Amino acid sequence: MRRAALCLCILAVSLPAHALSRYATPTLTCARIQAILKEENAAILRYPSPRIADLTLYDIYVSNGRFCSNGEVGVTTYVPAKDTRQCRVMECRQRTSDENR
Repeated sequence: MRRAALCLCILAVSLPAHALSRYATPTLTCARIQAILKEENAAILRYPSPRIADLTLYDIYVSNGRFCSNGEVGVTTYVPAKDTRQCRVMECRQRTSDENR
């Protein structure tokens, strides 16, 4: 019993934490946003809605489609940045039947 408990403790300590950092894109340049995604592989990006005042939009963005969950695919999209209205990033979306081919 002690051995099993010790193994579980070692396993829990050795597993990496998967907390995602959060960033407000209007305070960052596009190059910095892309560097963050490259360094961290995934992050939550927040930005104001272009259509509704006082509404903040957010989602998880990834550096590469390999970081999407099973059944998802990486899709190019754009977020506003300090230096441009359209900074190219990638987000994960559910795979459609067309993408299974």
